[in-house]
Amino acid sequence: MKATIDWTGNASFKATSGSGHSVQLDGPPDHGGENLGPRPMEMLLMGLGGCSAFDVMSILKKSRQDVTACHAELEAERADAIPAVFTRIHLHFVVTGRNLKENLVKRAVSLSAEKYCSASIMLEQAGVEISHTHEVHEADQQAG
Repeated sequence: MKATIDWTGNASFKATSGSGHSVQLDGPPDHGGENLGPRPMEMLLMGLGGCSAFDVMSILKKSRQDVTACHAELEAERADAIPAVFTRIHLHFVVTGRNLKENLVKRAVSLSAEKYCSASIMLEQAGVEISHTHEVHEADQQAG
């Protein structure tokens, strides 16, 4: 896996993935940024959320669950000192679908956390306290 980072002025950078996708990163105004994109640590948090949500959806599809939406909310705390590393991250999944089995959603979230999500497991091994919760919602039944 590879990536490139190119400075684009002030505290702004263009990050390009090995697969050719780009995102603009920027620092906060008090550090010379113009708020043109997410902060690098926000990208790290979003990457963790994307990695875990990818796993959860993959597991639920294999379990033949009729998922109509999967929403993950992440909340992180950082150390007050430099480096301001993540100390705690909580992921909360809201999974919506038709006739979802709560135990299978719980299992998918657990398997992602304990076995499959490389980002989560890597951060946890580095000392970040990571927790997960979930809720299941029934999808609105469309008339017709």
